[in-house]
Formats: sequence, structure tokens, C-alpha cells
Amino acid sequence: MQELSRVVGHDVAMHIADTLVVYTDGACSGNPGPGGWAWAVAPTGEPCGSGGERSTTNQRMELTAVIEALRTNLPIAHASVKRLIIVSDSTYVVNCFRDRWWVRWLNNGWRNAKKEPVANADLWEPLIEMYVSLAENERPDFQWVKGHNGDPMNERVDQLAVAAIP
Repeated sequence: MQELSRVVGHDVAMHIADTLVVYTDGACSGNPGPGGWAWAVAPTGEPCGSGGERSTTNQRMELTAVIEALRTNLPIAHASVKRLIIVSDSTYVVNCFRDRWWVRWLNNGWRNAKKEPVANADLWEPLIEMYVSLAENERPDFQWVKGHNGDPMNERVDQLAVAAIP
């Protein structure tokens, strides 16, 4: 039985007994410019991880945050038999999984609907590879949260990402 201790806007579960909820965010000072990424486990914000790059874009930092969150937290979720939920304020990330853009990209040789190369394919490819390598019941869920809207965990990862900008 799931124990729901807190739910915030858009039905994002902060803590359910059989889930591991991880928030992610990317930040950039200028776009492009120096950027940072971060992830943190709800509800306390610990553990967490962050890093940065001298020349990047906000979208690249959003993707890097998810990749790093998955690398660290997928093994933890599997070992504890928990469903991993990634929460992001990036529609770019969430919509890819919610609307299954990645399926079309794979079928179209990493070309988008306009027949152009997928932007940031060097990050999307390993992320999608990691995702599809999992059994469907082991794949993380992706939830959107409105950024800069008072969600404590979204604010926490935003602060970590900004602090990680070199």
C-alpha cells in the first residue's frame, strides 16, 4: 500500500513509500554561457549532486542534470525496489518522455519532425539508451513542475545549479 505524505501541484508526489523522487534543474548565465546542473532527492534534498561547464546552454544543463540523476539514483531505486520519478521544470525534458519524442527520433535516424538533426543529440542519445535499456516497468517516470513557483525542492535544485556555474 502506498503511503502518500505530500502532493504538490500537477500531482507530483513528493514522497510515496514505494518511490524515489529526484528533482533536477539546469541553469545558465547567458544562453549560451557558463552553466550548472543539479539533482536532489525529495523530500529533504539529500543526497544531491551538481556540476557545471564553462560554455553551454540551459537545455544542455537540464539534460545533464537528468543524466547524472539517473546514473546515481537508478541503482538505488532498483536495489530498494522503488519506482524512480524525475521531476523537472524543463518541458524540453519532460515532453520528450511524456510525448515519446524519442521514439520518433530513433525511427527517423535522430532527426526531428522538421527532418533536422535533433538538437543536443550527444546528450539525448546516451540518455535514451539508458532509458530503453531498462524493462518498461523499471523506467523512470517524468513529471513537470512549474519553475520558480515556490516548490521547495525545485527551488533547492535551482540554487544548487546556480551555485555550480563556474
